[in-house]
Amino acid sequence: MEKVVGLKRSLGLWSIVMLGVGYMTPMVGFDTFGIVSEKTDGHVPAAYLIALVGMLFTAASYGKMVKVFPTAGSAYTYTQKTISTRLGFLVGWSALLDYLFLPMVNALLTRIYMSALFPSVPNWVWVVGFILFITLINIISVNVTANFNTFLVTFQVIVMIVFVFLVIKGLLVGEGTGKVFSIQPFFQSDIQISPLVAGATILCFSFLGFDAVTTFAEETPNAKKTIPRAIFLTALIGGILFIVTTYFTQSFFPDASVFKDQESAAPEIALYVGGKLFQSFFLVGTLMGTIASGLASHTSVSRLLYVMGRDNVIPKKIFGYVHPRLRTPVYNIIFVGIIALSAMFMDLETAASLINFGALIAFTFVNLSVISYYVIKKKRYKTVKDFFNFLIMPTLGAGTVAVLWFNLNIHSLILGLSWAAVGIGYLLYITNMFRSAPPQMHFEEVQEM
Repeated sequence: MEKVVGLKRSLGLWSIVMLGVGYMTPMVGFDTFGIVSEKTDGHVPAAYLIALVGMLFTAASYGKMVKVFPTAGSAYTYTQKTISTRLGFLVGWSALLDYLFLPMVNALLTRIYMSALFPSVPNWVWVVGFILFITLINIISVNVTANFNTFLVTFQVIVMIVFVFLVIKGLLVGEGTGKVFSIQPFFQSDIQISPLVAGATILCFSFLGFDAVTTFAEETPNAKKTIPRAIFLTALIGGILFIVTTYFTQSFFPDASVFKDQESAAPEIALYVGGKLFQSFFLVGTLMGTIASGLASHTSVSRLLYVMGRDNVIPKKIFGYVHPRLRTPVYNIIFVGIIALSAMFMDLETAASLINFGALIAFTFVNLSVISYYVIKKKRYKTVKDFFNFLIMPTLGAGTVAVLWFNLNIHSLILGLSWAAVGIGYLLYITNMFRSAPPQMHFEEVQEM
């Protein structure tokens, strides 16, 4: 019998956390600062605090499910095993929309940044160069990917530390509020709850990606222990970075009306705080963020495709293949790279519309999977602790996601539903019009790999 080659279990806790933080992009808080500051009347860090609390409920649900099903399938596997195999397929299919196109979005952002700096260079050069780079790193080894990603995240953190230092220097000489420590960015006597919630709704999308660490469950030696901790730490560290940077940004810019373009205030923020030299350094950090996110998302989606291929819901010979020496899903990595080439002709608004629907589907069904598995199947609701952990917390997580659904861009909804419709058509095909269940791998087989 031919030995089945699985993924290499070589990633430690902090390598996985750094992949998750890189996926989220630590500097993304600067991109939305202008519009959220206007919406919250100058309370961006308070809105981030609300968003963090809401996202931690869903992070806890991921942690509970990965303890039971420590595989790379994430929401796809959890839904498949706890609710329905057919629904699990559709959740995985919908999540692919988020995972599959995020590398393309990062390639597109790289194209935009680099074309602005070097307008004489053709756009396709940046896209092809970016995709070749992250594809080759991903093919070589997951450890090389993790180490390089850690470097990229560390560089962004250094940029943020320099930013905070420059802001403090400015505050001490009377810039902004003139106070290094102030409760004003979090609370004022006339603060309104509804604008804060509206701002938090926008900022929740900054956390998209913390769930991606579950796709590395088959590449860490003790997934049941490591992955739940990694999920929580990724969301928490990301949230702290967002809150700290926006606190100092808000202190320096208590009034967002100073920005010429509130929708893309990041370059102006860097220029006002540290001048042109720091602005250049800041923009390099932003570019590092897109590379880190592209690298981590490329790695993550190739693992989800691998699990779906291994289950034979998509062609197993291609998507279920792992290179015997490199121990990476080479064909999947190349496939994602080819999809990402669409960044050569895609615009940013359309590209961004592709990624939110799938993430919200995954978040919703992970919370529902906790209730289905622990409460309905295992009857874990008879003590106060179990009732809170397995019913109240995932319900609050699902409630947070429900608020995001109501604020989802109409383009995201239309594209997402269209993608889901294609998935339903494919599901009808592989199940012979629902006469049979979708193929799936028994969990015992996964544990033996």
